[in-house]
Amino acid sequence: MNPMALYSKLDPFPWYATMREHAPVFQQGGGGPWHVFRYDDVQRVLSDYETFSSQEGRGGGTDPLGASIISLDPPRHRQLRTLAAMAFTPRAVAQLEPRIRAITNELLDAVVGRGTMDVITDLAYPLPVTVIAEMLGIPVADRARFKVWSDAIVQGSQEEAVAAALATMGADWYGEMVDYFRHTIEARKTAPQDDLISALIAAQVDGEHLSMQELIGFCILLLVAGNETTTNLLGNALLCFDESPATEQQLRAAPQLLPTAIEEVLRYRAPVPMMFRAAVKDVELSGQRVPAGSAMIAWIGSANRDGAQFPEPERFDITRTPNRHLGFGYGIHFCLGAPLARLEARVALGEMLARLRDIRRVPNVTLEPLGGNIVSGVRHLPVTFSNA
Repeated sequence: MNPMALYSKLDPFPWYATMREHAPVFQQGGGGPWHVFRYDDVQRVLSDYETFSSQEGRGGGTDPLGASIISLDPPRHRQLRTLAAMAFTPRAVAQLEPRIRAITNELLDAVVGRGTMDVITDLAYPLPVTVIAEMLGIPVADRARFKVWSDAIVQGSQEEAVAAALATMGADWYGEMVDYFRHTIEARKTAPQDDLISALIAAQVDGEHLSMQELIGFCILLLVAGNETTTNLLGNALLCFDESPATEQQLRAAPQLLPTAIEEVLRYRAPVPMMFRAAVKDVELSGQRVPAGSAMIAWIGSANRDGAQFPEPERFDITRTPNRHLGFGYGIHFCLGAPLARLEARVALGEMLARLRDIRRVPNVTLEPLGGNIVSGVRHLPVTFSNA
């Protein structure tokens, strides 16, 4: 049987367990990519950049994403990441908390009187896209396009719901997005503002400014990383809490557990369940010889359920510590926006718990998974609640 036939996007966890035990490293048929499932192997694929490249066989050419840090190896990766990290220092992120709280409460104000809401549509989508758009200095009127572009990159432009949204735009949506950022960058060069794009333009790496291609790549990467991860982290958190009903009361009794609860969500239902790499030399993983030139898929979602690393891995435990999950990646490509995603999740979930009671998923509503394999989440998550 084809091992991939057992994969279910909404519930991949039994498949992960089967693969970890029986085929922890296997090549998809027809010379396809090698899939890696165990924690130690996934961690190595993510962190050993001298063996597993992020750059080999990726992007490049005229694609700005090929010039972004997600598609680069050292030394250029290190240079650009150091520059970008300046925007996500603990101090810079902490200063965003009042604005994140204000946006969250504005969104909750709109639904609190109804007794029901769609966690994704009403909160998890508009909150992070508003935050990253404000950081980049994007006008309010353009933020809907922002979200459509982001969804198309991570879910695929042929996915039905994404394709329907793209139909309202030009056929060359990617070219339109690149042109949008190019024009915005040119405008900021002429008239700098107090935003992240202006800061990137002014920044220098080893005495040189970023090229237009690199600037556009940064914008696209920040667009995607700035909202997709947080949207699905929030949605997945509510799914986890609903599956473990005692969690809500546990967090009300001990709100200081919210940060560790978020870490457990990142482990239990990782918003980004897999990452791509390419083997640049022959290597052995779990007894399998992987030849140089092989495409690799490291299953973060599986590594996070590996019993060799996590006691009782199938149990959702908001007090779990230590929790060395790989939900934000590992090594030099550890998610740049992780502090921002954690802050947005802590504020949003904290405000929900403070203002809403008895949050329950609407029964008999079929969950619809997002398209593609890069992100893990649901399109809609209707819940009911009572006012605090």
